[in-house]
Order: sequence, then C-alpha cells, then structure tokens
Amino acid sequence: MSNYIINEIAAPIAIDNLDTDQIMPKQFLRTITKEGLDKGCLYDLRFDENGAKRSDFSLNQDKFKNAGIIIAGKNFGCGSSREHAVWGLQQLGVKAIIAPSYGEIFFGNSINNRLLTIILLSNEVDELMDLVENGDNNIEIDVKNLVVKTSKKDYHFKMQKRHKQMIIENIDMITLSLRSKEKIEIFEKNHFQNNPWSDLDLSNHKYNDN
Repeated sequence: MSNYIINEIAAPIAIDNLDTDQIMPKQFLRTITKEGLDKGCLYDLRFDENGAKRSDFSLNQDKFKNAGIIIAGKNFGCGSSREHAVWGLQQLGVKAIIAPSYGEIFFGNSINNRLLTIILLSNEVDELMDLVENGDNNIEIDVKNLVVKTSKKDYHFKMQKRHKQMIIENIDMITLSLRSKEKIEIFEKNHFQNNPWSDLDLSNHKYNDN
C-alpha cells in the first residue's frame, strides 16, 4: 500500500445538515452524463437569484480560491441518495471533506467514488474552521498514516481498512470485491454443498396463483 497525500487549500462551509439537494440542486440533474455538474454544485450558496456570485460564501473568496478540501458542519450530505452530489463536488475540485458526521448514503457514495470523507470530533472541526478562516488554510492529509496536518496541530482520524485501500489504490467497491473472487467462489461451492436446499434452479418454475 503506497502513500497517498492530499495537500490543498481548505475552505470552511459552516452549515450543519447541508443536504444533497443543496449540494446538487434538482435542476442540474437533467444531464445523462456526469459532465458539467460543477456548474450546479452548491449553486444557491455560490450564486444569488440573479446569478451573481455571493461574496460572503467561502468558495467565492480569493483566499479560498481553488480549494480542494472542505471543512464542513455536522451531518454533511444528508437527504436524498443522489450520487450527483459527490460527482459535482469532485468536478469542483474537492478531494476531501472533513466533518463531524455525514449522511450515511452520501458517505458510502463518497468512498465508492474516492472522495475522501474524514470524521473528526466537533471541537476539532471547530478548531480547523477557525484556523482556515483566519488565513492558515493550507492542509495536508496523510491517508496512509491517518493524520490531518496543519501548521498548528495534527489531527488523527480513523478509517475502515477497506475504505483506506480504496482511496489509496483509487478503486471502487466492485473492483475490491473482485479481488476476492476465488474466495467467494470457494465459499459459494461449500455453502451449496452443505446446504443443498438453498441451491434452487427457479428458471422453469411456474407460479400458480389459484
């Protein structure tokens, strides 16, 4: 397992319960491809009703220009299961999010698309918010050693082994599962040998509703 280092400008989005409808509004879901989703990502936070940039939103400010890390509020990505929220963030240049908690489906979608989602304690996230808002916003994330590094302090985080492997090796859950194909086939063979009743061929089965 090789090293995987993210070194990016971090921007704060101090909004709790920021849901996927806000991350990727429904009007931008009409595309049949993944392309162009960056235009709609966080649209109502980035732009006003006339399409002008909101100067008070962090991603529109010079000190957070081209931010690749978001420091977010709790329950980030709650709401609907739309995977477009993850794709849009990635197209916007986001490589990692640091928050106290996430919507469960968003968290799974992020890992499967290799968008790093780090969980830290609420007080640690608050410290990071203060740090980046005061201009010290260059952050390094060492995935191999599970540490977020700043000029003032290091923050250690936990990550499931398979999620860590997926991020470092840039693979999804299907690819990871296929690496265990031989073990899966052995398990399947042993299971049906020991439980013959479960190996049913229903291809010619006819249902009688009388």
